[in-house]
Amino acid sequence: MRRIVDNDHLTMAVRVVVGGVFVSASVYKIIDPGSFARSIWYYHVVPGSLINLLALVLPWVELAAGLGLMFGVLYRGAVVWVNFMTVAFIAAVTSAVARGLNIECGCFKAADDATGSAWQSLILDGALLLLILQLWFSRSRRWMCARK
Repeated sequence: MRRIVDNDHLTMAVRVVVGGVFVSASVYKIIDPGSFARSIWYYHVVPGSLINLLALVLPWVELAAGLGLMFGVLYRGAVVWVNFMTVAFIAAVTSAVARGLNIECGCFKAADDATGSAWQSLILDGALLLLILQLWFSRSRRWMCARK
């Protein structure tokens, strides 16, 4: 099992996929932070005074973590951040579903324009979390710009 988890090619593929997801998710949020702020508000889990700050900062953290994974720069920190953000998002969506809120994720575009359901988002995030766990446990350091 360790040989599979540490496989250089598998780890690189997972880095590109997970990093690409976070980079692509950050783009609309950086371009239109107002719509992203509305998407955050729909969850009703963040105090109103923090929504705008979160809408401005979170996309840049997603972008930096995604690029860090893809290029292997500050790699361990990037893995920790994508893991934290994914778990936090799963918790927020689960909370919304449990409270009966009819929302869409707002991950890749504003929740007003999104087309997927919260359940689809949970399934995709569960799969993303499995990929992140592979990165968490892999000891592969091949094809990284920085070795830390």
